[in-house]
Amino acid sequence: MTVTLADVAARARVSPATVSRVLNGNYPVAESTRERVLRAVADLDYVLNGPASSLAAATSDLIGVLVNDIADPFFGIMASAAQTAIGAGASGRGGGEKLAVVCNTGGSPERELTYLTLLQRQRAAAVILMGGSLEAPERLAATAAKLSRLADAGTRVVLCGRPPVEGDAHAAALVFDHRTGARRLTEHLLSLGHRRIGYVAGPADRTTTRHRLEGHREALAAAGVPEGPTVHGPYERASGHAAVAGLLARDPDLTAIVASNDTVALGVCAALRERGLDVPGDVSVAGFDDLPCALDAVPPLTTVHLPLHEAGTRAGHLAADAAEPAPDGHETIPAELVVRGSTGAVRG
Repeated sequence: MTVTLADVAARARVSPATVSRVLNGNYPVAESTRERVLRAVADLDYVLNGPASSLAAATSDLIGVLVNDIADPFFGIMASAAQTAIGAGASGRGGGEKLAVVCNTGGSPERELTYLTLLQRQRAAAVILMGGSLEAPERLAATAAKLSRLADAGTRVVLCGRPPVEGDAHAAALVFDHRTGARRLTEHLLSLGHRRIGYVAGPADRTTTRHRLEGHREALAAAGVPEGPTVHGPYERASGHAAVAGLLARDPDLTAIVASNDTVALGVCAALRERGLDVPGDVSVAGFDDLPCALDAVPPLTTVHLPLHEAGTRAGHLAADAAEPAPDGHETIPAELVVRGSTGAVRG
């Protein structure tokens, strides 16, 4: 049942006019009253229509692209490809163009929900959510509920690099095969004779982190090799640099370090060089994602290639309704091992 302005007013114990003033911001309202109204809006999930308020069932030409951090090449490559795909095929002024708006969440689930609500108010034609999500059940449920309401209102929902959860049956999902990629990467190190392998993981509460760690651990278990020390941190260069001290303190005889992504791997390499250790002569280093920096590193990084540009393009086409989703709505995007100079055989 549609929530009305009157419902919000009753919940907040104010008049409908006061609710309108709070939402429109065109009249001074006591802060305590404002907070009560906004809490009622959130509790009831009330959506105030934007420009399309007179056409409740209509959708706009707006497509929202939600990313954790547009400055991160992982997201930048996908978002750029999606935006290009969304604009492809438009025939000029009045020819079906779509406006792709990139929304930077900073990894905040609250900000993600806020953007989804704003896009819902604007009757967005589609939304694309890129990258992994938080593991917290209540967060997953809140996001799934919001996406369900968007889909019910006619908004296409595309998950790009994000695994679907229960309740996401309405979404088209493009899922990276992180587990297989991570497993093959660790199998490569094992084939070179490495048995003492440290791991710099991403944030512990992220789906991407868990899936990559699971693949790494599967390879170790299959080979009967004990798991080495693991530390968690952001997907940033500084995280890899800081992690080296902790890893070597726990096992000074490490012969290899796996990083959660290529940016983190660069930090690992820098910290090892500062300690006078050679890569890969003393310690092999591997990354993940195959970002442009991986090829330009010295030595070039062994990594796992994810087709980020292709995934972003596919997501853009799905969002713009220029491609058909898979029969069950879910597509697995393969990950491929790329061996370069940062890994080598164990000495001695």
